[in-house]
Amino acid sequence: MVIREVSLERVCGITSTLPKNTKPEIAFAGKSNVGKSSLINGLMNRKSLARTSSQPGKTQTINFYNVNGELYLVDLPGYGYAKTAKAEKEQWGKMIERYLHSSTQLRAVFLLVDIRHEPSENDRTMYDWICRNGFEPIIIATKLDKINRSQVQKHLKLVADGLQVHPGTKIFPFSALTKQGLQEIWAEMDQWL
Repeated sequence: MVIREVSLERVCGITSTLPKNTKPEIAFAGKSNVGKSSLINGLMNRKSLARTSSQPGKTQTINFYNVNGELYLVDLPGYGYAKTAKAEKEQWGKMIERYLHSSTQLRAVFLLVDIRHEPSENDRTMYDWICRNGFEPIIIATKLDKINRSQVQKHLKLVADGLQVHPGTKIFPFSALTKQGLQEIWAEMDQWL
């Protein structure tokens, strides 16, 4: 897809009314600091539309990015940040669940995990939770540039086994630094659009 125009159209907090969009939506979930904002910036060919931070827990809202007036990339709040109060984490969980249940345009949910590590308990919980909400998450294994090329298959297996993914689940390795995997992710998104 040629990106002509992108804007952050809507930001929804805990008490916000979610928009009734008429264009397809693709959502991105992942724990804090896994690289969601970097991936979204890469997909939109922008440097800093989605705010990146070295401090985890920055995305605390559901952000709707309008791409070419044709679709929305939806950045869900990061999970698993230890310094976030339990009550606040529960509110984010309810907000994400409300979105998954109420969006009539949601086509696919991509779950981002760090390729360097076995998926955390929070990652497994999110994977299962997305499945229970009626979606088959597509996995993006981020931070590909941080491991040796010879280790990629081993780490992809670690991700698949750690999440106990359903047979046929797609896992895309991705590097925000080199943009490796970006075309494959767009190709997958195009199938859902």
